[in-house]
Parts: sequence; structure tokens; C-alpha cells
Amino acid sequence: MIAGVAWSLFAICMVWAGDIGLAVFGGSALSGFAMVRILFGFSEGPAYSIINKTMSAWASPAERGFAVSIGLLSTPLGALLTAPVAVGLLLFTDSWRAMYVVLGVLGLVLIALFSRVYTNRPEDHPKVNAAELAQIQAGRAHPPKGAASASAALPWWAFFKSRTLVFNSIGYFSFIYVNFMLLTWTPKYLHDEFNFTLSSLWYIGMIPWVGACFTVLLGGRISDWLLKRTGKLVIARSWFAAASLLLTTLCFLMVSQAHSVWTVIALMTLGNALNALPNSVYWAVVIDTAPSRVGTFSGIMHFIANIAAVLAPTLAGILSARYGYSSMFIATSVATALGVFAMLQVRPGVGPRLEGDAGIVASAE
Repeated sequence: MIAGVAWSLFAICMVWAGDIGLAVFGGSALSGFAMVRILFGFSEGPAYSIINKTMSAWASPAERGFAVSIGLLSTPLGALLTAPVAVGLLLFTDSWRAMYVVLGVLGLVLIALFSRVYTNRPEDHPKVNAAELAQIQAGRAHPPKGAASASAALPWWAFFKSRTLVFNSIGYFSFIYVNFMLLTWTPKYLHDEFNFTLSSLWYIGMIPWVGACFTVLLGGRISDWLLKRTGKLVIARSWFAAASLLLTTLCFLMVSQAHSVWTVIALMTLGNALNALPNSVYWAVVIDTAPSRVGTFSGIMHFIANIAAVLAPTLAGILSARYGYSSMFIATSVATALGVFAMLQVRPGVGPRLEGDAGIVASAE
């Protein structure tokens, strides 16, 4: 709730960002916008780690993939709505300032509704019945074969002693790379290459995200089904993610060679849908591997992966300026190919090896 309120207030503060820059940063309006946007991102940052921590408490292992995917639906759904909502507000109000005020106030309203229905644990929620609670607690007591025990507390730096957690973060880096390349460069790419105008980008910009809204949920179902069918976390998580990223790689390689606008949009849509398919896997691997430190380790994974949120738009801009837009898509396919390799190294449930550090583990507990 603290993060959500802060996010909403910083969205509203965009109205005065230029004035703040002029007053505080030596007459630089751009510095004011940069400061507010950094604080905005700082407030937004905890969201996905909180989602994962919540699902680790609320979902039984048999439903974990799909439960996590429900929260992660916010990624493609938010991207899907960004173009029509932002462009619609701009055209309706004729003011970018009004757009930020509307979005900030809407955020505050949603947080108020959230505070009325949310509890950290199912044991504290009045609408969770005894049968549901028993199922959740039984799942905690008897995790899937190969999953780690929740009994051992670990120091935060133990994350980097886990081959599985580190390579899982690299896999998630690939997912984030695709997201932010598309989010930041699709409008300009379509405008420059195919002469789309602002008034048409509101609906054209939606298309690459339509499939991802469905596949993020489908991927959670598939992962749960594979676990139930095979009983092996490595198949349900790492192999499934690697196969999805391999298909994503092929799609973006084909985008780099396509010249028809509708072929490009179709391939981008398919590639993004395939990229979203294993989204829940990366987060579920953290729960499978380190159930005692889900919040902390989810945050570290998100930190590593979010390097792509800076790298993708920056590298795409440099490559496009020097070598044309096709190079931007080739770089994206390289990133997802790296993700394929990384996810093949992941062994869910194999946590940090601290057997020789008994004293450190004891002090952490």
C-alpha cells in the first residue's frame, strides 16, 4: 500500500516536474523530469516481489504456476492498455499534465480498494473457508518432489551461491529485454518505417500485447500441468521456459528480415506471446528453490533482470541509429537465446549450498 500510494503521488508530481527542475536543478527542466521518473520507478519496483511473496503464502504448490501468472498478467495487460489510455487521454484532454493526474488519482482509488480486500496470509482472510485453508497448508507441509524445504533461513547473499537462482535471473533478464524493447521502441519504429501517426498508434500499439495477455495465464496452467503429469520441476519450469524462449528467438530473427508491416506486427505479436508464456516460471522457481526467502530473493532476481529495462531501450536506440531497425530485433533474439541457455542450467529446488557455513546459517536464523 505504501508503494502504491507513492507511485500514484509521483505520477501526479509529473505535472510539476519541469518547474521542480527549473527551481532546484539550475534551470534544467529535464533534470526535474528525470528525478520524478526515478522516484516513480523506485516506488513501482516492489510490486512483483510482493506478488510473488503473496502467492507463496496463498497458493498450494499444485496451483503455483497459474496463481503467480494471475498477478503477472499485469505486465502485458498494462502494456496493452498503455497506448489506448495514454493516447486517448492526450487526445481527449489535449494535455499531457491531465493524463498524469487522471492516472495518479486512479492509482489512489485502486489502492483504497486493495486495502479493503487484501490480507498477507489466507489465515487472516474472512472469506477463506476451512477446506481451502487446509489445502494450502497441506501444500506447504508437503511440497513437490525436489522442492526445497521452507525451514532453513538464509542470508540475502546466499542467492549468489545458487546456480539455479542466478541462471533463473538471467532467463528473466531475457523476458524483460523483450518487454522493454517493445514498450519503448515499437511506436517510433512503426512511425518511422511504416508512417503510422499518433492517432493510429493507440490501437496499433495494442496488437503486440494481445496474445501475451492470454499466454501468460496459459503458461502458468501448462507449467502446473507438466508438474502434475511428470512430477519433475525441471520439466515444468526450466525446460518449458527454455523451449518458449527458443521459439521467441526464432520469431524475432524473422522480424529482422520482414518488410511487410502486417508480417512484422504478426511476428512481433507471436514472439511477445511466446515470451510471456513462461513468465510465471521465473517467479515460481524462486518459491520452489528458496521458500524461506521468497521476498528477498524475488527482489534480487528482479534487480538483476531489470538491468534489461535500461539496457534494452538504450542498446536498441544505438543499434537502430547505426545499423537500422533490423539490428534492434537481432539483438533481441540474441538476448532470448542467452535466456534459452540460462534456463537449461536451472534446477528448481536446488538451493544455495551452505553446508560448510553452518555458523553463518545459524546466525541468519
